Amino acid sequence: MTVDAFRMFQLATQGFCCSQIMVILGLDEQGQENPDLIRAMHGLCGGIGRSGKTCGALTGGVCVLGLKMGKGTPQEFGHSKLNRMINDLLEWFEEVHGSIDCDGILDHSLGEGNEYPVQCGNIVSTTFSKVNEILAAYADEPEMSDEE
Repeated sequence: MTVDAFRMFQLATQGFCCSQIMVILGLDEQGQENPDLIRAMHGLCGGIGRSGKTCGALTGGVCVLGLKMGKGTPQEFGHSKLNRMINDLLEWFEEVHGSIDCDGILDHSLGEGNEYPVQCGNIVSTTFSKVNEILAAYADEPEMSDEE
């Protein structure tokens, strides 16, 4: 699925950050809403509490992979290759952006506000597309296993 630029812009203007937008887009694909999950994702904004550390587009992408392939109930099993999918995303992200940290990607610190640089929209868009590419690549793999 391609990223709807208008939807991303709409979410950003509503004050959602990169990690939240990633998960909202993932939920949109499933026709779901989950305000509690989106609220929890707020802690990952701006590189975890706006610290400039691990980028919210990356952590949000990892959460989307978990949302779609992880264990959610005692009766479920996570996808046997979930960790491999996450590592594929991590390696791609660092190769493309040169860092996994906001401070290493952006040319300035995020500071205390809620503003996000324009380049963050492109990072969210490309990362969300990569998440879907990874999901498609593993679609033919055995889906569920009790091994992680």
